[in-house]
Amino acid sequence: MEFVYRAFMIFLFGYLFLRFTGKKAISQMHSFDMLFILIIGNVISQPLQKDSVWQALLYTFMIVVFYKILMFISMNNKLRWILYESPTVLIRNGDIDRKGLRKVRLPMDELLAQLRVHGYTDTRNIALAAMEDNGQISVIPKSKYRAVQPGDLKIKVKKEFIPIPVIMDGQIIDHNLEYLQVDREWLLKRVKQKGTTVRDIILGTITDSGTLHIDTNNPHNEDKGPYSYKPGEDN
Repeated sequence: MEFVYRAFMIFLFGYLFLRFTGKKAISQMHSFDMLFILIIGNVISQPLQKDSVWQALLYTFMIVVFYKILMFISMNNKLRWILYESPTVLIRNGDIDRKGLRKVRLPMDELLAQLRVHGYTDTRNIALAAMEDNGQISVIPKSKYRAVQPGDLKIKVKKEFIPIPVIMDGQIIDHNLEYLQVDREWLLKRVKQKGTTVRDIILGTITDSGTLHIDTNNPHNEDKGPYSYKPGEDN
């Protein structure tokens, strides 16, 4: 039971500490953030080898507080560059910066692969490409090679509406129904009109027109065209 107790305490406090540091420390791993994760991972795992559970958790808490203080200091632009590296330019106005590639130790084939991921195959079409401190490559194309925007054509578009899920994996999401100011009876009535049940719905959303759109476990697609193709021997 002692091993179970240690493992549970380490996992619980480790999760709480990471939540306390914020989403940024988890999703955007800069060099400074990576160092913090490596240190806190090493410190919090010590109780698995030693008996000082609470001492290790105390050290972990102190490191978290120290990290939060440094992150607060980094909000000052003058001090931020002490903790974070500035972006490294890889392509400028269609010309490859070989010094930048050597600095970040990025092979040419990997640079071309990253450009393809962003949808560009020719370096001459890039106005600026830079590697950020978190290792991601930002790509800004030249104006004549970027995607056409509605503003370029002076077209007015309607405001974007995010479909609101009301059923997920066969379960009704009550707080979204409350937000939409509808009740379960209204939802069940429309589900019945669709000829299915809540249990068979993978995802049900309310669109901008107020209608219910569903995706069920048993799709009925009688179309035998190319869009109904299935790989293997299922056809």
